[in-house]
Amino acid sequence: MRLLVCCMELGLGHVSRVIPLGKRLEERGHELHFFSGGAAYQLLSREFENVYPCKPVAWYETSHGVMTTASLLNILFPLPRYNHEQGRLEIKSASAAETTHRYYDLRKHVLRIKPDLLVADGDVHALRLAHKWKIPSVYVTNILRPCYRFSPLLIPGERVTERYVKKCTKIIVPDNPRYTICEYNLGDIDGMGVREKVEFVGAFLDMTYERGEDRHIFAYAGGPLGTRAKLVRLMIPVLSRLKVPSIVSLGKPTNQFKRTIGKIEIHGWLNEEQLHECMRNSRMVIFSGSHGTCFEVIKHRKPSVCVPTQPEQMANAKRLSELKCSVCAETESQLKSAVEEIEEDEEWYKKNVEKMSEYSNKFRGLDGAVKVIESVV
Repeated sequence: MRLLVCCMELGLGHVSRVIPLGKRLEERGHELHFFSGGAAYQLLSREFENVYPCKPVAWYETSHGVMTTASLLNILFPLPRYNHEQGRLEIKSASAAETTHRYYDLRKHVLRIKPDLLVADGDVHALRLAHKWKIPSVYVTNILRPCYRFSPLLIPGERVTERYVKKCTKIIVPDNPRYTICEYNLGDIDGMGVREKVEFVGAFLDMTYERGEDRHIFAYAGGPLGTRAKLVRLMIPVLSRLKVPSIVSLGKPTNQFKRTIGKIEIHGWLNEEQLHECMRNSRMVIFSGSHGTCFEVIKHRKPSVCVPTQPEQMANAKRLSELKCSVCAETESQLKSAVEEIEEDEEWYKKNVEKMSEYSNKFRGLDGAVKVIESVV
């Protein structure tokens, strides 16, 4: 079967799912063609042969995270923003122009490849293309109709994208059917009318637990530019005042450096094996609340502090907090208090995360996803 796999590049959560899924599909003998932009395109190019670039589409972000009002203005108008990582002012192109450019990038190759099935991870542009050209499609997502701290200003745009989500053949949710981490990001799937299309397959990770050592605090500051900038601005001052050593990963594949500031070891990028070891040997994890990292933390049975920078992460953080596995913090003082709270009740948090880990390990997300994809055509 010839598959066209389209992946959004907002952070690295989408591509971290697409890579293992693509490898499993290749093992099954399918012919795969990948499309993405930015860092996701670079990572896919290292793993697969048929990888094509397309225009990245992004929210308007600053060092304070996603700016809703500015993002709405940026739909039609280019806006200036300061790139803290490169230390310069730049112009963020209008997202409507980015969307149009991306659509025609995909369209050009779709007509040439003529896929039997389109698989889109977070890429609604690809679903629109699949509908127009009558190609069966599968949507991989952890967001459908978010209902927690989601700006009402974004609802009209959300309803437009739902038109194409509803028309896809199947929706794969890489999460648990119970104790669902992305519950508030899925929202009312009955109200959307997609309940029969949704398949909860479990995380795409191997959730087998491996015992580690409690050597350090591990802080992961990955994600888009705004997410990374905000996390670093909050994490470093707090970690620098702690007596225990800490390791920080900035999640930047193009910038592989290592620096030491007191007891903090800062890495521009850690590969999958290094990330696994740092998390396995940590006593707690500090991260944004991104969906994929939630399951990595659960796999390693680590208490965590979520420092969300956008509504999706806030919803995941709320759910982890309800499951008594994590504490949410949005300011420097809250982060300090959250770390102290986990240190005081460490065993209680570990016990709760252990229960989540045992339940999550019952599912084989990649096998379930492949089964759904192969059943469509």
